[in-house]
Amino acid sequence: MERSLSMELVRVTEAAALSSARWMGRGEKNDADDAATSAMRDVFDTIPMEGVVVIGEGEMDEAPMLYIGEELGTGEGPKVDVAVDPLEGTSLVAHGSWNALSVVAIADKDTLLHAPDMYMDKIAVGPAAVGKVDINAPVIDNLRSVAEAKNKKIEDVLVTVLDRPRHAQLIQEIREAGARIKVIADGDVAGAINTAFDWTGVDILLGSGGAPEGVLAAAALKCLGGEIQGKLLPKNDEELARCKAMGIEDINKVFKMEDFCKGDDAIFAATGVTDGELLKGVQFKGSKATTESVVMRAKSGTVRFIQGEHSLIKKPNLVMNEAE
Repeated sequence: MERSLSMELVRVTEAAALSSARWMGRGEKNDADDAATSAMRDVFDTIPMEGVVVIGEGEMDEAPMLYIGEELGTGEGPKVDVAVDPLEGTSLVAHGSWNALSVVAIADKDTLLHAPDMYMDKIAVGPAAVGKVDINAPVIDNLRSVAEAKNKKIEDVLVTVLDRPRHAQLIQEIREAGARIKVIADGDVAGAINTAFDWTGVDILLGSGGAPEGVLAAAALKCLGGEIQGKLLPKNDEELARCKAMGIEDINKVFKMEDFCKGDDAIFAATGVTDGELLKGVQFKGSKATTESVVMRAKSGTVRFIQGEHSLIKKPNLVMNEAE
């Protein structure tokens, strides 16, 4: 892949974040998501690549744009798989809560997992605990392993878990182990990424969330030297059939990093929509707006944090269709 695509992807996530941030706290999650999706799609039209969406807003009959199988880019340049979540945390934006992001990942063609839209059990850690955890192991064993890897007492380990009724037993096990818990309303991509940055305080992500989000998290953690493991959780015969259509006969298969993202390269970009541990959200200041983004590449190991200042006069619709 062209290394220049890293900065091009930041333009994509910035546009989506700027557009959706206008809806912060207004209680309209669908409008916020639509704004992010439309802006992201517009900028993708200017990116020099031959991209195909493998993780997107749904099937073609479910989404007007950024649907699975849609071709993105100018049609010239590297052939890549594209995974997108224009607004990771639609409810977070609607309620004015923390940690909403706009995220994009690309990798060489046919290297990203085409994950079905269903739940997936996940465990994610940063570089210090790679190879130390096992999604099939008891919670207490994984927490002990992470504590040892990070030279902490188990009571100092911080676990991120989505706030869902289905996680009641998991939360109880974490409490019994003595570890601390950070419950998040939405956004387990951010939760997984945060395990790789010490200043967020997060040591491990546990619990179930969307399988497509697992692919995005894996692309980011590949760039950061972290790890994610996942197991699909089909809830009915239709979802079981989707698994079989993917060639997954063993429903207990553990997806590891190489399953999520093959090869040695991937690029991941994210822009904060609302404030979070990792990135500040969009701020509107008179005729300008500011953004904070992160972009990373697996092949080089480079991680860049980028602060952007955007003119709302020169770019009144928050998106420019031509190269900026």
